[in-house]
Amino acid sequence: MILAGDVGGTKVDLALYDFTQGVLRMVRNKKYPAAGYTNLQQIVNLFLEDAEKEGTSRQAVVAACFGCPGPVKDGRIRLTNLPWELDARELAKGLGIEHIFLINDLEANGYGVAELGPDQFYELEAGDKSVLGHRALVSPGTGLGEALLIWNPVARRHVPLASEGGHVDWAPRNELEIEMLRYLQKKLNGRVSTERVVSGLGLKNIYEFLRDEKKMEEPAWLRERMAVEDPNFVIGTTGEDGSCELTAKVLELFTASLGAECGNMGLKLLASGGIYIGGGIPPKILKTMKSGVFREAFLDKGRLSPLLHHMPVRVILEEKCALMGAAAFAEARAAEISGHSERAASQP
Repeated sequence: MILAGDVGGTKVDLALYDFTQGVLRMVRNKKYPAAGYTNLQQIVNLFLEDAEKEGTSRQAVVAACFGCPGPVKDGRIRLTNLPWELDARELAKGLGIEHIFLINDLEANGYGVAELGPDQFYELEAGDKSVLGHRALVSPGTGLGEALLIWNPVARRHVPLASEGGHVDWAPRNELEIEMLRYLQKKLNGRVSTERVVSGLGLKNIYEFLRDEKKMEEPAWLRERMAVEDPNFVIGTTGEDGSCELTAKVLELFTASLGAECGNMGLKLLASGGIYIGGGIPPKILKTMKSGVFREAFLDKGRLSPLLHHMPVRVILEEKCALMGAAAFAEARAAEISGHSERAASQP
């Protein structure tokens, strides 16, 4: 049995996995609000205690991996949005699990991509599926995560490399975006990263720019909903269903910047294996993603645009991708150390 975790700023998503004929199978899953708990070990112990009540012994857990936001160094990480410091060795000792690993959350997503089937993606661009090569992962959610999936021709698999690419400088591409850059520079007192536009933070920034700087009408009903509901949910749903001109324009600008950044990643990595779009936002705005705004920005790379025509672009629909990746990583690393593979043992 493998324990996997996706540690976010507001919640911790935990799952137990085993394998059926080499394929990951979720046995148990539960989300916990991070607030109110003093550390990750407390949450994991609660999860495993509940699992034992349902008949799953914690002794059956042979390895665990937790995907976490931020860079992991020597098995340690200080979380950016929680007052927690995690140490893989201390967790292994405290939880009684021999093999525990900490990896970047986008790295976990990267390992998860290899576990997904065709029905767990939405294809935006077909590209050339016959080419094996590097992949790029761009994931707008609360923030903007990015990872490089490097093709290893010897092992014939992709090796995810974590990055903090979401924090590079945002580059406007037209007059309207130049105006938005100036607006955000004033609002943020200086530098504007791509994450400030292509993320949940970005949706609200774009909304306020269009409302306050461009004087687009904010209907009273929209203002009321924005005050009492999750602003990103309101922007996404009303922009997608066409009930509000303001929020539809927000999604258009957001999607254009996402397309441009995906094109940037494609060029930097020569991602012939494709661009994979993760995160919580893209699957919820597929109508806007399909409208042509994304494609136009993605391909708008001057003389090198023909390169991008051959790159597949897929939206990840599976919300448990990071958990699946963490489980796959834990099993593979534990197998390297112990010499026993849970995945291989499940195959006839």
